[in-house]
Amino acid sequence: MSAGMFLDFRQLREVYLETAAATVNAAADARPELRVSTQGQVLTAGDLVLTLAVEATVPHLDLVTALPGAAGPSPAGLATVRATLDGLLGRPVPLDGSDEHYARAATGRTPLTDAERLALGADVDRFPLFS
Repeated sequence: MSAGMFLDFRQLREVYLETAAATVNAAADARPELRVSTQGQVLTAGDLVLTLAVEATVPHLDLVTALPGAAGPSPAGLATVRATLDGLLGRPVPLDGSDEHYARAATGRTPLTDAERLALGADVDRFPLFS
C-alpha cells in the first residue's frame, strides 16, 4: 500500500491504526518462536514483531525531523533499530552518539562524518545498511 493512494491523511492514519492494532493483538497471542510467513519469507513471530518495530521507528524519525515539537521514537524502538543495524553489519558499529543519530546515519538520513567513515573502515562501503 502506498501513502499516495490517500487524498486525506486521516484515511491513511485510520488504515495504519487499524493495521497496527490487529498486529499487536496477533502478536500478543503468538508464541515468539512460532514460525510465520510474510512477503515470501519465513521468520519467527518474535522476529516479525521486531521487524515491524524497526519499520515503524525509522519513518517516525523522518516525521519528527520536520516537526521539532513532536515526540520522537521510544528508546526501546531506537534500541531495536540499533540491534538490527548491528546485526546487518555483523558487529556493533563503532559510531559515537545516540541511538537516534546512529539510526539516521546508518540508514543514510544523515551523512557520515569523516571520523565515522574512518571508524567504519572497509565497512563504510556497506552504508547505508538499509534505507
